[in-house]
Amino acid sequence: MNLLKTLFKKHTPPKTAIDLFKYLGPGLLVTVGFIDPGNWAVNLEAGSKFGYELLWVITLSCIMLIVIQHNAAHLGIATGLCLSEATNKYLPKKLSRPILSSAILASISTSLAEILGGAIALEMLFDIPISIGAIIIAVVSIFMLFSNSYRQTEKWIVAFVSIIGFSFLYELWLVDIEWDKAMTGWVTPSIPEGSILIIMSVLGAVVMPHNLFLHSEVIQSRQWNIQDESVLKRQLKYEYFDTIFSMIIGWAINSAMILLAASVFFSTGTVVEELQQARQLLEPLLGNNAGVIFAFALLLSGISSTITSAIAGASIFAGMFGEPFAVKDVHSKAGALLSIVVAVFLIFLVKNPFQGLILSQTFLSVQLPITIFTQVYLTSSPKVMGKYANSRSTTIVVTVMGAIVTVLNLYLLLSLLG
Repeated sequence: MNLLKTLFKKHTPPKTAIDLFKYLGPGLLVTVGFIDPGNWAVNLEAGSKFGYELLWVITLSCIMLIVIQHNAAHLGIATGLCLSEATNKYLPKKLSRPILSSAILASISTSLAEILGGAIALEMLFDIPISIGAIIIAVVSIFMLFSNSYRQTEKWIVAFVSIIGFSFLYELWLVDIEWDKAMTGWVTPSIPEGSILIIMSVLGAVVMPHNLFLHSEVIQSRQWNIQDESVLKRQLKYEYFDTIFSMIIGWAINSAMILLAASVFFSTGTVVEELQQARQLLEPLLGNNAGVIFAFALLLSGISSTITSAIAGASIFAGMFGEPFAVKDVHSKAGALLSIVVAVFLIFLVKNPFQGLILSQTFLSVQLPITIFTQVYLTSSPKVMGKYANSRSTTIVVTVMGAIVTVLNLYLLLSLLG
């Protein structure tokens, strides 16, 4: 009897404020996709071209992300299945196989962009060629993922996100922020002439297919007793807190990128359209330390986002076999390697980084609606979710937001290809 009590105690959610903060982690892994190298590029361009005027897009992005990612995590908690497992279980094979196969391609496309970002950082810091840098980022990411338990990997990611955040605090400490304009920019929608493409880029990059699979998987890492209804309800509350807290961290870091660009570049009329250009311009204005810290934070962003993309790929691939993600499992390892190794191979084929990012955006834009509306179908189904299925209003909100993000992604893709 004492043994049973001990086991149940281990699977009971925390009840104190301190323990609540111990629960934080799954949401921060998802936040990494919100502060990946692609977001860096578009945020720096937004701030350098339009100053503080597009900060409201970051606020809107954060709100949309909270709703859609919470919905994905809701699926994982209520069913004990990740999005991939649920798709495999509740949809016929003729639908589930193409859906999950396309999701694997999306994971590869994401890894391509993340590895490129890390490789660009290595080029900034050590003049390492992009192709060699891509191999280094891939090897480091695979080593960190396979040599650590999930909880250890989670701690590494949390540490990386923290360092990235402190790096931008340091950068902002060096410049003069016009806080009155920033406060207005965060809450006042404004569409300056020529800004629509950047607005779509920011909003369209918020929801990424791999993050939906990732969140529904990593939210189960606490392995609590979800058969107990009181435990399940408490876990849902803690997840919501974790998601909101983590997305606010993402909002703050993305905002810091725009604030930095607005303060340093917009005031001098300098437009930043490439990550490499940002460091070159920062150093004469703020000193060598600012440029090095910027590049180092980008390196951590590239590594951490590559790891989370690989976890998503592992989760998707394992789910096709009805299995959850497990670092030591052969299907999980195969999925992670598939995501990273194929991405590096594509980088060697497409040597121009900009072309590589377009290729990545192509796959993501085409696959995104498939993942979003598969998720909406599953989370709205009483057969899948029981009494925790989406209400009609929730289904409408998530569907509308999913449709908006999908349209923005497709429009952005057409703009890039045109």
